[in-house]
Amino acid sequence: MILKVSHMWPTAALGHRQIVPWCEKIAAESDNRMKCQIYPAMQIGGTPAQVYQQVVDGIADIGWTLPGYNPGRFPSVEVFELPFMSRKAETTSRALWEYYERYGAGDFAQVKPLAFHVHDNGQAHNNRHPIRTMADFKGLKMRAPTRLTNRMLSQLGASAVGMPMPAVVEAVSKGVVDGYLLPWEIVPAMKLHELTRYHSETAAGEPALYTAVFVLAMNKARYEGLPPELKRVIDANSGVALSAAIGRAWDESAAPARQLAVGNGNQFNSIPASETASWRAVGDKIAVEWVGEVTAKGYPGQEMLDEARRLLAKHSAP
Repeated sequence: MILKVSHMWPTAALGHRQIVPWCEKIAAESDNRMKCQIYPAMQIGGTPAQVYQQVVDGIADIGWTLPGYNPGRFPSVEVFELPFMSRKAETTSRALWEYYERYGAGDFAQVKPLAFHVHDNGQAHNNRHPIRTMADFKGLKMRAPTRLTNRMLSQLGASAVGMPMPAVVEAVSKGVVDGYLLPWEIVPAMKLHELTRYHSETAAGEPALYTAVFVLAMNKARYEGLPPELKRVIDANSGVALSAAIGRAWDESAAPARQLAVGNGNQFNSIPASETASWRAVGDKIAVEWVGEVTAKGYPGQEMLDEARRLLAKHSAP
């Protein structure tokens, strides 16, 4: 049985490097009854925003993408994309899977989720000037990956430009955007450290400026059509353990990826907690707005926000 796996990353990116050993493990534990055919960088066709629907429709058996590329389709998990929620990808990914089991089943009922995770702490990168205060965002055209990061950038004073990750390189090189929000791992994977001069990072110990939610999902009919012993192989290699392992790999990727930008001679600055206090007030305002929006759609918005914060605290506890 060949499982067609679609994702948007180039083969040098961490996401691709993670799916390869996962596929090898699936093959080994199924005695080669299940093997992957991986289509990196959207080689299966379509766009990153279409990966989820490709899985629903069976064009791909397994897909890896961001729910946020389909604004409004997955309100439940958006809570983890609010500003200043995440501190570490591993612990946030653990919290995210547990949260999904309680609140996300309806949004993702058309697929068999295998993992939910976030990336390492998102930072601000640009070519105009260092971002040291909120006022430094004014006048910058900044790429954002999700609906809520668009809103955050706008409220911080930038002109937010929404686009999927693969479009960022051309947008930066042509000056369509001045900068972008991305975690460290993706910057050198897309060779963006060669196109970017300034990197502004939240201070150590502070929650991330932002993070984005990813889902690794399997076509539901494909999964349900498996014999019990092959379902067990999939089940044993999915869920909270896989989500946490992916998140941990993203955490570990940040320092070596950052070092490539250091080696390129780029400029760095750390934004102190005293400054980001006012930024976090913007995040709190966006959280209140989010609660109102999802509550109007029939979700228990405040309960979901409170539970997400509780789970983050639970999984971050020593």
